[in-house]
Amino acid sequence: MYLHFFKRIFDIIIGLIALPFLILLIIIMAPIIYFDDKGPIFYNGPRIGKGGKVFKMCKFRSMKVNSPDIRTADGSTYNGDDDPRVTRVGRFMRKTSIDELPQFFNVLIGNMSFVGNRPDTPRMLNVYTDEEKKYLLKVKPGITGYSQAYFRNSTNCKTKIQNDIYYAKHATLWLDIKIVFRTVKTVLLRENINRTDC
Repeated sequence: MYLHFFKRIFDIIIGLIALPFLILLIIIMAPIIYFDDKGPIFYNGPRIGKGGKVFKMCKFRSMKVNSPDIRTADGSTYNGDDDPRVTRVGRFMRKTSIDELPQFFNVLIGNMSFVGNRPDTPRMLNVYTDEEKKYLLKVKPGITGYSQAYFRNSTNCKTKIQNDIYYAKHATLWLDIKIVFRTVKTVLLRENINRTDC
């Protein structure tokens, strides 16, 4: 009942509260992002949604235009302190997670939730096992989630999948509230911003 009804009401309320702050943030960040390297303000990347449906996830662009897609040995996205693809303002946005906030538009549209599993790229549909798909595609992806809140970007791909399955099996309002508070702590203390084993 929570996943199918009350969670959506929760998302709409949070999304509407966040909307005026998001608009103000866009007004502030748009010229800074543009003049850093004269590129687009937003990055709209394809991601896996609930039921395996692919959608466009909105973020502030933190990488230089036409940056190559670099992956680690386990297939996860490379996140390193020395990543040359990241712009100057992009480094700040990533450390503070500001780049993720435009996803509130996705929340209001309905293809994301405030709390859920961080969305993977469509290529991961060929990586998930059938058993993993049963749980991973059960819930909407979120702006933050269990793995993001407790481990941020410090885990490998397989561990993230196991964390996401744990959330899908145990999603409740109380768990979502704990994840939100833990996310605030993780962001404010700048914990686990990047992997150190890449």
